[in-house]
Amino acid sequence: MAFKTPPALTVGFDLDMTLIDSRPGIRACYQALSERTGTYIDADLAVTRLGPPLAEELINWFPAEEVAAVADLYREMYPTIAIAATPALTGAREAIAAVREAGGRAIVVTAKYEPNAKLHLAHLRIEPDAVIGDLWAEQKAEALREHDAGVYVGDHVGDVRGARAAGALSVGVATGPCPPEELRAAGADVVLTDLTEFPRWLSDYRPARA
Repeated sequence: MAFKTPPALTVGFDLDMTLIDSRPGIRACYQALSERTGTYIDADLAVTRLGPPLAEELINWFPAEEVAAVADLYREMYPTIAIAATPALTGAREAIAAVREAGGRAIVVTAKYEPNAKLHLAHLRIEPDAVIGDLWAEQKAEALREHDAGVYVGDHVGDVRGARAAGALSVGVATGPCPPEELRAAGADVVLTDLTEFPRWLSDYRPARA
């Protein structure tokens, strides 16, 4: 009797505050947007609540009817202001490498505007197998299911919700706005301090999965 080879594990990763520390770049972009539009934006406050889509932050500073146009302006300004200012988080490259070394695929699923997400990854020389943008919370399940992701790693309770909606194991990392207890309360199956802990966790997870 022939045995089927189990499918390779696919691991999804969030981007902002999971793989990259986007606070310096986003802060600078909000400051430039404020100067350009003449509208006050508390950039320091805004970068404490990264995760949800851009429009959910802009509605705090602009009339609802202006948000779509201002979002387009922000995305247009973003590449020249935010990309070079944004570093990778510690352990990000090693986490992607660990998935590859285990014979798996690594994808990025993010709420960020997809072209800008790809610019970040290219600048930092982080090369996932696929990048899917413009998806938030439960919407992320669409991409996770399409790529048959068994694990999704993220820093926000919205990432936990996306993983659970996709039937994927939720791995929280406490590098963003949500502390460990909040990630656990949202339903994260595993909570890591940061991505430096991910390779060891993955090496333990795969034998258990087998």
